[in-house]
Amino acid sequence: MEIRQATDSDLEGIWSLFCAVRSSGELRYSNKISREAFSAQWLNEDLQTYVAEELPHLLGVYKLGVNFPGINSHVATASFLVHTEVRDRGVGRALVQHAISRAQDAGYLQMQFNYVPSDNLPAITLYTELGFSIIETLDKAFTDSSGKLRDAYVLQRFLQ
Repeated sequence: MEIRQATDSDLEGIWSLFCAVRSSGELRYSNKISREAFSAQWLNEDLQTYVAEELPHLLGVYKLGVNFPGINSHVATASFLVHTEVRDRGVGRALVQHAISRAQDAGYLQMQFNYVPSDNLPAITLYTELGFSIIETLDKAFTDSSGKLRDAYVLQRFLQ
């Protein structure tokens, strides 16, 4: 598996990956995101976007950028997508570790994930194994597939 910086020519593959994950029901908030909006959110000049691939297959993608501009510009954030067919192969772990390294290289002092659904146990387990801590619970922040209100977490890790 190779992790490399994404280019504009990766858009179709990243969009297809997003659609596959979205169709699995895991991206509850994304049903109405158009391809154009997705492209603006994942491939723009304010972000570093990386893909994990085993040619010819795109296995995962992440985007890294500042959490909030201005006084919080020392805090990075990232979002990750891993193809459902390659879960449990270490792709997510490799992407998160790569993102931590890139954030350190860029001089960020910490990394924060603002919205991790409390029922996403694989992600929470991975993040905590890699040094993130839950610093806040957002009570009843989303509705799960059964219609039940669930919490989401804010996670943080110091980098320097």
